[in-house]
Amino acid sequence: QVQLVESGGGLVQAGGSLRLSCASSSRTFTNLARAWFRQAPGKEREFVSSISWSGATYYADSVKGRFTVSRDNAESTADLQMNTVKPEDTAVYYCAAGTQATQTDPARYNYWGQGTQVTVSS
Repeated sequence: QVQLVESGGGLVQAGGSLRLSCASSSRTFTNLARAWFRQAPGKEREFVSSISWSGATYYADSVKGRFTVSRDNAESTADLQMNTVKPEDTAVYYCAAGTQATQTDPARYNYWGQGTQVTVSS
């Protein structure tokens, strides 16, 4: 079974940095877009960032200029570097894979990780 596994979550102070990583168990993901979503308590899952297989990147306005998405196709991994974090960034962060990096609707992504908690203290 193809899997995505996130790592790197934790507790960080506002203004600090955190790096999330998403590893996959199959080379299937090499040609797929990779994305990051997040879900805060009581809120819907929302798009954070995505990257196409060729490296084109997309960001939600709320994280633009602070977060950077990257991928390593040889290792089939995708990372999210989070800088200058804010308390409102607190959420469970999910890695996903799908066919188009331009998609911001989570229903368009077929593969999901189990999520990793990010908590930003003020």
